[in-house]
Amino acid sequence: MFQKDFLVDLHIHTSYSDGVFTPKQAVEYASQIGLSAISITDHDTVNGVEEAIEAGKQYGVEVISGIELSAELDNITRTEMHILGYYVNHKSKSFNDSLAIFKKVRLQRARDIYAKLKNLNINLDSQGLIEDIGDKNIGRLHFAKAMLEKGYVSSISDAFRLYLGPDKPAYVPKHYIEPKDAISLIIKAGGIPVLAHPYYGHYSNKNIFKALINDGLMGIEAWHKSHPPHIIKKFLSIAEELNLVATGGSDCHGAYGNDSPLMGKIKVPYSVVEALEEKKRQLDEKNNTLL
Repeated sequence: MFQKDFLVDLHIHTSYSDGVFTPKQAVEYASQIGLSAISITDHDTVNGVEEAIEAGKQYGVEVISGIELSAELDNITRTEMHILGYYVNHKSKSFNDSLAIFKKVRLQRARDIYAKLKNLNINLDSQGLIEDIGDKNIGRLHFAKAMLEKGYVSSISDAFRLYLGPDKPAYVPKHYIEPKDAISLIIKAGGIPVLAHPYYGHYSNKNIFKALINDGLMGIEAWHKSHPPHIIKKFLSIAEELNLVATGGSDCHGAYGNDSPLMGKIKVPYSVVEALEEKKRQLDEKNNTLL
């Protein structure tokens, strides 16, 4: 085992959404590479959080409950925006009731994608892909993997480029909520809302950040696999200026083919967790005052 040097990865997906690792496997791998803390941030679900927390006790890794919600900015192009939530109460009934609606919509989207692919003579296993999904969430990446396994495409990227990407023959748009609603949902669940990968999402305008702050945003993801060093520096500066927590993570989805997992390859200091903990303390204090 590697010596822990107080690095963290706060953006990890598991098999409960579109990742490869089970929550326990994600924690075990984090321990092997010497991470001090991780956050499981699956798309629109917290079903893998409890398993990860329990595994964290076994492997000596701090696990922060998390989620990544898909939203859509109300502008001319209806741009997609992702909001991360940290320290959400993953056992909250009202929170999970809201997420159950997202799951139902995702399932219908999956059936629509499946039908479009079938019309293109791409025949996948509906039972294994959709009907047996259980308490996990399905997305386009599941279809891309299935298409690759069946030999319909030569790579995951080809599946998106030829079939599943926007304006491609099997594309079906997501059901989105507005960013302010995603932020509100996270805050009501006791979580800290953070704008995910702003550079990847082409959000570099401080006016956008200020508008989101008015809606309750508390952080931005400065470190991310798509952020080159000068961009990380820029977002760290913006976070300091606007009193936002600067977070970071690899956006790890596990290992694909010969590629090793991205987990831990983005060097994020443990001080980020401490800053999130302080925001969480302030939020809880505020909520208790309002009771």
